Amino acid sequence: MKIHLSWLGAWALGLVASCATAAMPIFDSHLHYSHDAWEQLPPKAAVDILRKAGLRGAMVSSSSDDGTQKLFAEAPDLVIPVLRPYRQRGEISSWVRDASIVPHLESRLRTNRYVAIGEYHVYGADADLPVVRRVVELAREYKLFLHSHSDADAIERQFKQDPQARILWAHSGFDAPDKVRAMLRKYKNLWCDLAFRSDHASGGKVDPAWRAAFMEFPDRFMVGTDTFTPERWHFVVEHANWTRQWLTDLPTDVAERIAYKNGEAVFGSMLKPQ
Repeated sequence: MKIHLSWLGAWALGLVASCATAAMPIFDSHLHYSHDAWEQLPPKAAVDILRKAGLRGAMVSSSSDDGTQKLFAEAPDLVIPVLRPYRQRGEISSWVRDASIVPHLESRLRTNRYVAIGEYHVYGADADLPVVRRVVELAREYKLFLHSHSDADAIERQFKQDPQARILWAHSGFDAPDKVRAMLRKYKNLWCDLAFRSDHASGGKVDPAWRAAFMEFPDRFMVGTDTFTPERWHFVVEHANWTRQWLTDLPTDVAERIAYKNGEAVFGSMLKPQ
């Protein structure tokens, strides 16, 4: 039987790439474990899902923060706590005008360890309201990132308040890749997560405009699942596998940075014993 060598070589290379990708760790920069998930998915079960997905690190914020603390206690080697302003669901739009948020955050920051404040939602001129300004101040005082679900305007306003702020832009602002690139060029302390987006890849192939963004800024993107409802927890493994699939369409060094190295470089120290 005659075997076409070029086909065999391509098959072998594909097999090697597939195996390497399957083993690629993932750093998930955008997870929530809010109060409506606790009974349906106890902490041990939630951590089992994270480990099954092959996560190297999992940044978790929750409404309320008790959920984050539950997961951190269960898996301090894996879970990286982020302090969300919301004490319960329904505060997404009201928190920016709720002065009681500030003492809540101050109390939690005195008690627990975090790498960031967020994910919080703020848009446009609301970023200049006193509560949000205090959040930016607290991040500076405690040397924390801001995980901001915002339009570009609100991101710019937060950097105007603190030019040295470090911001992880949730969902890359749901903005177009050319706008994301422009923001990354303007702000050296801006990183972007890709949570709850699928426009950057389809059928295992990276969109050309997003490819240009990844190639220009390979050290500024992270992946994320965004478990904003309890049901989304059952998508964590599938999302990690989908991520590994489209990352094979990028150069290996770029793929590894986006998959886990950027997250570890920026936030991984939280996993080290203090």
